[in-house]
Amino acid sequence: MNWTKDKSIALSRVCVVMFAALLLALDVSAVLMVPMVERRTQMFLMLVTLDHGTWTVLVALCSVFAWPALWKLWRLLGNLREEKVFVEDNVRLMRAVSWCCVGVAASCLFCGFEYAPLFALAVAAGFMALIVRIVKNVFQQAIAMKSELDLTI
Repeated sequence: MNWTKDKSIALSRVCVVMFAALLLALDVSAVLMVPMVERRTQMFLMLVTLDHGTWTVLVALCSVFAWPALWKLWRLLGNLREEKVFVEDNVRLMRAVSWCCVGVAASCLFCGFEYAPLFALAVAAGFMALIVRIVKNVFQQAIAMKSELDLTI
């Protein structure tokens, strides 16, 4: 099978839709899932768990950052599909995604003081923010170089 740019973007868009569906399912079922997570955590990890309300708040906080991130990723993929690669809009979109990752990291860090395994999730989200931020910086420099090249012609 010949893997093309268009197929790759289409696959990425399918993944964004799948993550949106999973996030919607988590949001809708958070009230039902939280007690189950608490019971399993107590049984298998033998750790002090967050109470039901704190888990619900954590899910809601992370969701507040995840929905805009998914929307920005969808728009970024749309720009790439239209062959708008090194444009300022993509830099703005990636900056927003990185801040959404920072928001999730901060939420998990805050709740990690009550449930230590969330510190690992905070580190992972912070690392993702760093990666997106670096890619954003690469795009920003590429735009500047492209502008210079356009002026020399």
